[in-house]
Amino acid sequence: MNIKSRTMGKKTLLRFTLLLLLPCLFGFNNSVAQTIVGTDPENKNVVLEEFTGIHCGYCPQGHQIAQGIQNGNPDDVVLINIHTGSYAVPSGNEPDFRTPWGDAIAGQSGLTGYPAGTVNRHLFPGMSQGSGTAMSRGNWSSASNQILAQASYANVGLESYIDVETRQLTVNVEIYYTADSPESSNFINVAILQDSIYGPQSGGGAGNNYLHMHMLRHLVTGQWGLEVTETTEGTLYENTLTYTIPNDYNDVEVILEHLEIVGFLTETTQELISGSRGTVSFSGGPDPLAAGFEAEETEICDAGTAHFESTSTGDIIQYQWTFEGGLPETSSLMNPNVYYSELGEYDVTLIVRDVDGNTDTLVSPDYIQVITCVGVEEEADKIALDVFPNPTTGVVNLNIEGNLFNATGLKVIDVLGKVVYERNNIIVNGSLNTQVDLTGYPEGIYFITVSGDDKQVSKKIFLQN
Repeated sequence: MNIKSRTMGKKTLLRFTLLLLLPCLFGFNNSVAQTIVGTDPENKNVVLEEFTGIHCGYCPQGHQIAQGIQNGNPDDVVLINIHTGSYAVPSGNEPDFRTPWGDAIAGQSGLTGYPAGTVNRHLFPGMSQGSGTAMSRGNWSSASNQILAQASYANVGLESYIDVETRQLTVNVEIYYTADSPESSNFINVAILQDSIYGPQSGGGAGNNYLHMHMLRHLVTGQWGLEVTETTEGTLYENTLTYTIPNDYNDVEVILEHLEIVGFLTETTQELISGSRGTVSFSGGPDPLAAGFEAEETEICDAGTAHFESTSTGDIIQYQWTFEGGLPETSSLMNPNVYYSELGEYDVTLIVRDVDGNTDTLVSPDYIQVITCVGVEEEADKIALDVFPNPTTGVVNLNIEGNLFNATGLKVIDVLGKVVYERNNIIVNGSLNTQVDLTGYPEGIYFITVSGDDKQVSKKIFLQN
């Protein structure tokens, strides 16, 4: 870490070669911004650290309560799920979601049961599980409301950038003191969280397919943060941190587009003043959150021709796919169906050009995706699902391709694994266009799943109110 601080079925695999040629579009300036945070006094933001584990039967209830607090205050609440303690110990082949940091954070909270949580590591009289800052899930909402109503003497903000080729994370942090801190030193903490990790979970009704969110993966600034030595009114603290994100922690894959970078300021290791969720941007290749670059596991092999292209949002970039050794038929970038007449290995090259036709910037090998290619005789066993618009403000259009005749089901599942929408007995004969209306549902991430005849396909959607 470098720190610069200043105070103020039958399948074969296609061999996939990816050349992403994208000059300047996803570039960024690493220089520290002057005004990430405002200089006007603000109230505190909530940082809710939830102590959880995969064998904790009541923890999904805690996850749901915490998510509700954030949904009600999306710009003012940071959720950090810390897998620690006996309930987090994996058994057999279960994944290990623990970190080197969790035991110490939990240890100072005085928790006596799970799920437990601290709100800004503050002691709320009458709410503690014991004598410390840890509270049972029934008290988190009340404690959060109290924190949100309190004035903060420091505003915290951060901007994060990830180079998808080198996996280098750059975080620009700012703290502006609108009043004096009671402590001569404070401590800035920067944490890496990850969403959308499927794994086991007692309770929640999802078995080994529970969707874990806001999971603490790493503390960039170490166990208790970096010291801030100028804490008087009018002081602007700026810091740039870099860290190379590994491919996994404890053999649990780190997916860049599922990361959230958060920062928070403490007076000591216990009292937490305020925090920020920040923003994450990508460089060195295509933005993995942009349409068309989510990893897909496809496609049916058949005969055809091999060239198709699509245009990105805003008509800025044209994506041109070129397949060597057989040409698939025209399709869309969001769901590129690649057809070949025989099973085997093929060299597949994806070229991305800007509007002037420039092709002089190579893209990250991290975005080489493996495509599964199955035989023509297995075409009936495959289904495909397109969803649009994505993100959506309510109505989602679905295009289902395949042959599904026996009580096909359509479900919308929230990030806690709860089915919020369900429709049964859908028949798909070749293709089906239909809609799901999510108007009025809480803003956030959902998963649309279509299943039937022992086949299933899912897509992630983002609902924005």
